Amino acid sequence: MLKDVRTAARDNAEWCDIVCASHGLTGQTDADAWSVPHRSPQWYPDAVTVRPGVAAVALLARIDAGPGASVKDSFADLDLSGYGFRVLFDARWIHRPPLPPPVDPPLDPVGTADELAAWAAAHGGGELFRPALLAHPRVRVLARHDDRGAITGGAVLSGDGPYGVSNLFTRTDDSCDIWRAVCATVPGAPLVGYETTPELAAALAAGFTATGQLRVWLHA
Repeated sequence: MLKDVRTAARDNAEWCDIVCASHGLTGQTDADAWSVPHRSPQWYPDAVTVRPGVAAVALLARIDAGPGASVKDSFADLDLSGYGFRVLFDARWIHRPPLPPPVDPPLDPVGTADELAAWAAAHGGGELFRPALLAHPRVRVLARHDDRGAITGGAVLSGDGPYGVSNLFTRTDDSCDIWRAVCATVPGAPLVGYETTPELAAALAAGFTATGQLRVWLHA
């Protein structure tokens, strides 16, 4: 189980690095963590630990640790309360092994800047998602469309197997449906990610298992 958590944490750290790079920010990854020295884009952390037992002081020295800073504590073993941080939320890492092809239809690839803009508007992320993401060989932006072509859900896959699932959203009442659609898109590959309650239940119903706890800290 710890191996699955390490895999998920590293995949998530890579995705954070890709997003930051699309905004002109250069990150650093080593055996302890990924980090970026300047403030990351909205909703993205300034550091992600990739192993347990990272020293808090050393980690915070790598980032702008002032107000607005955030840290993804991938193993929920940091205590940053003495440095001006509070817990923003707790979540669970999730993992799904390769499964036989499901009956659900797969998601559609997003391939152009205009399509990405429509996807980002449906997602709610706006300017966060930039066209450079579409050119990255380890990123797949995916969408689900209704009969009129409107986007009703989507997700991002990052990595090359295991794929990290992030930015999953749906405009229907069935959250499990979009998770099944993600699984149908890459049925032969393992998937990792993280979710919070109550969204976690939909992922588990789609065949994922919870593998470990993570925590996000925010310098308010």
